[in-house]
Amino acid sequence: MRILGIDPGIACTGWGVVNSQGGHEFTVCDYGSLVTPKEDTLPLRLLAIYQGITSLVDTYCPDLIGVEEIFFAKNVKTAISVGHARGVCLLVGGEKGIRVEEVTPLQVKSYIVGYGNATKEQVGMMVKSILGLQIVPEPDDVCDALAIAISAGIKRSFEDAIERNPDIFS
Repeated sequence: MRILGIDPGIACTGWGVVNSQGGHEFTVCDYGSLVTPKEDTLPLRLLAIYQGITSLVDTYCPDLIGVEEIFFAKNVKTAISVGHARGVCLLVGGEKGIRVEEVTPLQVKSYIVGYGNATKEQVGMMVKSILGLQIVPEPDDVCDALAIAISAGIKRSFEDAIERNPDIFS
């Protein structure tokens, strides 16, 4: 399964593409970021994100898109901006007919490190280890996107197992 992980943001949207073998072994395909000019209007920035994500989907043909879910924000303005970028990502998934798996930051930390209160540094080191990379990907948005892709793959494999074995959970 090929998974596109996205850490949405107006200024910088991190992305990472990983391949998964059964939801437990992951290899990196590619990663990067989409940066929008600060001087552009919000509609133009959202358009740039839409075009960038659409291009990534057309290039890498993912089976699944993982997107970080907002569940808590200290800054309302930031949460709204991230919400706009998230909406664009969800739209591309719907438009292209690709399943979108939303994961919370707590789930990402739990899946990647095994501990919901893990630090960014711990997540980065585990992403590096899981994917067999020489360095922790930068900037943080890119590393987070790879962690989101891995987490979405793990979550999807759990959900698939439950769907295949409904009697176990009844």
